[in-house]
Amino acid sequence: MTTGDGAVLRVLIVDDHPMFRMGLSAALADMDGIELVGEAERADEVEPLVEATSPDVVLLDVRLPDGSGLEINRRLAEHQPQVKVILLTMSEDHDTVLTALRDGARGYLVKGTGPDRVEHALRAVAAGDVVLNQDLARSVSELADARSRATRNRPFPGLTDRELDVLELIAQGLDNQTIARRLILSPKTVRNHVSNIFAKVHATDRSQAIVLARQAGLGGETA
Repeated sequence: MTTGDGAVLRVLIVDDHPMFRMGLSAALADMDGIELVGEAERADEVEPLVEATSPDVVLLDVRLPDGSGLEINRRLAEHQPQVKVILLTMSEDHDTVLTALRDGARGYLVKGTGPDRVEHALRAVAAGDVVLNQDLARSVSELADARSRATRNRPFPGLTDRELDVLELIAQGLDNQTIARRLILSPKTVRNHVSNIFAKVHATDRSQAIVLARQAGLGGETA
């Protein structure tokens, strides 16, 4: 079986655990019409490898030793929109799923998923579908609806969704390192977001940003 037009479905694996990659590679080798074209274990390897191998689908770990799969997903959506991304994770984190889908991912698989499910996900995503299990799809839909309602009257409309997420955590008193862990971002990315936020809300420092955010209802309390 192939992608439907006689072409082989080309897959790239990105994960920093050698044993997991080995097992997944072996499973892909048994799938008719699916070819493993490359493997990466670090975030900085992904985009050059995508350029070199032209995969149809990237199986991408959410957490990598030198970066976030969510950041890679965003960059691929921007620079390689023809490449479809399925995120791999250890647990069904609903906020992560919503962020990933919003930023261009086409599916989400929990590590340990059986080969049949992996194969179905690969073929479905290659055909243009989005792959989520039923419970997760319902939760993601509810989260999307809730965020949509909140966005109608949200504070600081000049901020992007991610910047607003960061400002919410700043308003809770969290430092950049904690925000990076919470949002699965690199510290450098968080610093860039913080700088952009200060400029957009006209805050001269973190203390002023917290005051402005809390006055707007962020951080769980108001001034």
